[in-house]
Amino acid sequence: MSRISDFIGKSAVDNVKEALRRACEVEEYHALLSLTEERALERAELVDKGEISGRLAGVPFVVKDNFLAFGAPTTAAAKMLENFNAPLQATAVEKLEAEGAICIGKANLDAFAHGGSTENSAFGPTKNAADKTRVAGGSSGGSAVVTALDVVPFALGTDTGGSIRQPASFNGVVGVKPTYGAVSRYGVVAMASSTDTIGCFATNADDANLVMEIMAGRDDKDMTTLPDFWQHQPGFTKKKIGLVKQCMTDDVDAAVRQKTLDYAEKLKQLGYDVEEVDLSMMQHSLAMYYIIVPAEISSNLARYDGVRYGHRAAEVKTLAELYGRSRNEGFMTENKRRIMIGSFVLSSGFFDAYYMQAQKARTLLINEFKQLFAEYDALLMPVAPTPAFRFGEHADPVQMYLADIMTVPASLAGLPAISVPAGTSDEGLPIGVQLVGDYRSDGDLLKLAAEVEAA
Repeated sequence: MSRISDFIGKSAVDNVKEALRRACEVEEYHALLSLTEERALERAELVDKGEISGRLAGVPFVVKDNFLAFGAPTTAAAKMLENFNAPLQATAVEKLEAEGAICIGKANLDAFAHGGSTENSAFGPTKNAADKTRVAGGSSGGSAVVTALDVVPFALGTDTGGSIRQPASFNGVVGVKPTYGAVSRYGVVAMASSTDTIGCFATNADDANLVMEIMAGRDDKDMTTLPDFWQHQPGFTKKKIGLVKQCMTDDVDAAVRQKTLDYAEKLKQLGYDVEEVDLSMMQHSLAMYYIIVPAEISSNLARYDGVRYGHRAAEVKTLAELYGRSRNEGFMTENKRRIMIGSFVLSSGFFDAYYMQAQKARTLLINEFKQLFAEYDALLMPVAPTPAFRFGEHADPVQMYLADIMTVPASLAGLPAISVPAGTSDEGLPIGVQLVGDYRSDGDLLKLAAEVEAA
């Protein structure tokens, strides 16, 4: 698969044309919802003329279609925003373009990023890069697939509870969920504001590190962003990695467990001690997540009412009918499910019993992570209990939610976590492992992953 360095110093127009050609070649995977061909070629010509320069000059990339970006509609893969053209660009996209990168298309996702398979897109599912009978993972499935299929050397995604790491694992690429607040969320369609993060997919850890370094940093338009983020990465000094025992039970696919143990051996060869650790609050993390996140979703989706922007139902007679029909027609089943759950846990009489209890449990999880990072540089665990599953295999919503059990703890705690390729199953399906670090250790995690790659 291509690296960013393969595109540097070459004709930007040629780079973009080749990426667009490749995108058309793999159209059957339905990884892209739209191409920004006209704008991409215009920017490529400016790069070749020397009017645009930077560390990524002439490098094509793709954004998940919940990023506001020029050149094509921003749909969030939902009928609600099917014809929405963004009046501005996301800060992350602006920063990459300032370094000369060129966006060539918008990637498919679960509608409003609600899902773990990209089966919930209003425009059809995305197929796995290694096996077209299986899901791409989600919600950032399209971005993972275009990276794995070598359309572009990197792509952008969002990770709220595993939406970058899980599809990265399913498609055999590197996926980065940074520390909460590392990258500005301005200009990205909101899902759950206390866990939403902006990250990337790449074919290797060094490229992911470069992309994240460019996107990270303070943004006055997002007050949760952290300043001077990538400037203080001292490197791991304890030389100890914790292998989370709750992720290595018989409930986890045998191939996934073995690849995780194989990765642990590679870490040992690099001089790290790998010890089994206990993350007892992990067993409650899924329950916390599916209380807290739907609550925030129900609030964030209230803005889509058919009045200000987005889909508006036709031939309505009352304001209540306008609200009801517009939202019914514009939202997918999973969107409605999460709105209902969120409205319930925030309602009078249930707020204290559910939402507040989940937030208290979240604090206990955060404290448990802190205790572990006092002794260990990073934690190692699988990304998902299984490799990519078949279409329709997780039709039961609860079964689908259980696939997030290993990714949601880091999201709830706001910790950096990366998915790195660890091999394939006997069926040839990619398997990834997850490295989780303490706050602001993002660069160190990627350096560690790069060390393992080199070894």
